[in-house]
Amino acid sequence: MALFDLPLDELRGYRSTSVAPEDFDAFWSKTLQETREHDLDARFEPVDTGLTTVTVYDVTFAGFGGHPVKGWLILPAGAGEPLPLVVEFVGYGGGRGLPHEHLLWASAGRAHFVMDTRGQGSAWGGGGGTADPLGGGPAYPGFMTRGIDAPENYYYRRVFTDAVRAVEAARSHPQTDATRTAAVGASQGGGIALAVGGLVPDLVAVAPDVPFLCDFPRATTLTDRHPYREIGLYLRTHRGRSGEALRTLSYFDGVHFAARGRAPALFSVGLEDQTCPPSTVFAAYNAWAHEDKAVEVYDFNDHEGGGPHHEAAKLRWLRSYA
Repeated sequence: MALFDLPLDELRGYRSTSVAPEDFDAFWSKTLQETREHDLDARFEPVDTGLTTVTVYDVTFAGFGGHPVKGWLILPAGAGEPLPLVVEFVGYGGGRGLPHEHLLWASAGRAHFVMDTRGQGSAWGGGGGTADPLGGGPAYPGFMTRGIDAPENYYYRRVFTDAVRAVEAARSHPQTDATRTAAVGASQGGGIALAVGGLVPDLVAVAPDVPFLCDFPRATTLTDRHPYREIGLYLRTHRGRSGEALRTLSYFDGVHFAARGRAPALFSVGLEDQTCPPSTVFAAYNAWAHEDKAVEVYDFNDHEGGGPHHEAAKLRWLRSYA
């Protein structure tokens, strides 16, 4: 696919038309307050993986509604003092996978926490193991329209809350340094990292790669590639409900979390990306509130973005913060 979105000079100044609900902050404050009424109950069980360079813990903690959420904590073998912490969120349809799929950050001397995404983990990778006990009204297959009738019911309310609790769980382990915590992720994981960046006030860095879940008004009308297309296909059947759907989505738009970002950030974008169109990524980047921010642009790449080249860029970048 050749370039299909705005020219790069226009992308650098692009602003979303999405408007944050007046009660956006109150909605999320109440959501997190209700969740924190449940004991975090973070449990770390050592796992024999056969790997000699890392120590791995199978983690369970209480997420949204007190529901059990899984994760991996991966530490460099023999680590002594508390380590800088990287909390990672995974892409759409994937789960936490297997520990040997996640060796990069421990190899760089960081504690690495990988959150399982509730209800997902059956589309690629090594799978997942976290159920989503709550359902919703009629939805198009996938996750994008589950509970889209109201913000209180929407699927990503649970996921984003789980993600905040994942940071809290990871920070509770004695070998992690809570004062040096970064949130990272690609695609859906990048969108979740943006939400965490707006909801957790004391992160030291956020790195969303080709982030999903941004600028819904543009994304849902610009691309016909899934997962955004799930929303259009739902509305094709549920005629006349686009206003209601966009109102719900406005509580989960990465643009509005970005406007509350309080840490340095490194974004990435692929200019041929039809899954997360460049303008939607720049909408979040341009809204990011912290002045220390940068975006790596991969001119001729689709949703893979910078791939291993961007991983190398993140390794270099994060040295300054954690």
